[in-house]
Order: sequence, then structure tokens, then C-alpha cells
Amino acid sequence: MNPLLIPDSPRRWDCLSLGEVMLRLDPGENRIHTTRHFQVWEGGGEYNVARGLRRCFGLRTAIATALADNPVGRLVEDLMLQGGVDTSLLRWVPYDGVGRQVRNGLNFTERGFGVRAAVGCSDRGLTAVSQLNQATTIGRRFSEARMERSGSTREVFSQRFSASTAQVAAEAMDAAHSHQTPVSYDLNFRDSLWKSIGGKPKAQEVNRDLVRKVDLLLGNEEDFSAMLGVKLKGVSEDFDELPDWRI
Repeated sequence: MNPLLIPDSPRRWDCLSLGEVMLRLDPGENRIHTTRHFQVWEGGGEYNVARGLRRCFGLRTAIATALADNPVGRLVEDLMLQGGVDTSLLRWVPYDGVGRQVRNGLNFTERGFGVRAAVGCSDRGLTAVSQLNQATTIGRRFSEARMERSGSTREVFSQRFSASTAQVAAEAMDAAHSHQTPVSYDLNFRDSLWKSIGGKPKAQEVNRDLVRKVDLLLGNEEDFSAMLGVKLKGVSEDFDELPDWRI
């Protein structure tokens, strides 16, 4: 029986997420390139789901991730603890002193105003989670979760793309299914995270394999086109006009 259909499931977590947690720097009403002050938050596609389920619905959630063991990483951890997400699966990676080998991800995000959309600037090369090379260490923990939330590969891969990180996502999904734990997956295409490693063709190659292991797939028209190569009628190349899909 699907554990999500059991109201009082004995499993430890209602949702176990796998992905990167970054330090988000918010310039408020200013621009990134002119501000002198930032507010900091924690953020990441998969982590946000876990935090939202915890804070909005009171569910038990956890995040499987990795951070470089330095003051920035400890700040991210502190923010995660304030979010109520279980950090027992957080892996600490020794820091080399300057970030030549491992770093923590930074995400600068401007707020949108009127017709101007929000603007983001990622600094995510060589992050700790992008260097994970196996999921076997957390595989057995999926027996303790009612749902596994895998990231779109923008979170799992970060800027340091490698075949091993694709394998981590696949192994995590297989482990979840072996424990009858449903898997959700968010396509959410980010051009900035793929353009230096093969662009849309590489994104489609990787994601077409991974989505075969997914129970719940999330995305919009642009995501399905960019990440899977799905051809959609009535959709322009830049997605500035979308057809009415209502029936």
C-alpha cells in the first residue's frame, strides 16, 4: 500500500528531500550590483519543499545534503534548523581554507517589481553536494520516509557536473522505490546551470533517464520542452505566448 495513503504512517518522515541547500542573499529593494546590505536566508528547490511541508502543514521532513564545514556552512545549518527540517542526514565535507576543492553554494536574488521579473545570480561551482558520488549511505533511510523528493538536476548537479552525481539521483530513486516510497521530481530548467556543460541536449539526455524512475513529475511548458525535448504545439521558442490548455 502507498505509505502516503496511511494517515498515521509509522515512518520517521513524511518527506525526505535530496538536493542542495544554498545561502540566499537578498538585497531587498535594491539591485545586487549596487546594494550595500543583504539579508540572508537558506534556500534550494528540494529543501524549500521540505521546509514548506514542515512550517505550513506541520509534517515531519528531512533533507539529505552536504555542506562545506566552514562558517558559511554553519550559518546555512542554523537557518535550516530554524526552518524545522531534520538535518540528521547532512554530510559535512572538510573545508580546504579557500574553496579550491569544495565550497558552499550562494544564490543572489533580486525581487521583481511590476513588469520586471526577479533576477538571480548563482555562485555554485565546486559545492559540497555537487561532489556526492553515491547515495547508498542514505539509501536505507528511505524506509523511514513516506515520500522522497528529488531535485531537478539543477540542484543535484550544481555547476560541477559529473556522471557520479547523476548516479546519486538514480540510486536515491531506486532506493526509495525499494522501500515503497513514492518519488516526486521537479524539472525546473535553469539555463545558467546547463550552458557550460552541454546545454539543453545534455539536460535532456540526463533527465530522460531519470524521469523513468519518477512517480510524480512537476514542470511547465518550458520545463518539459527544455529538459525532456517534448514538442508542444502552439508554443513559441521563447515561450512568450502559451495556448489555453483548459478543456
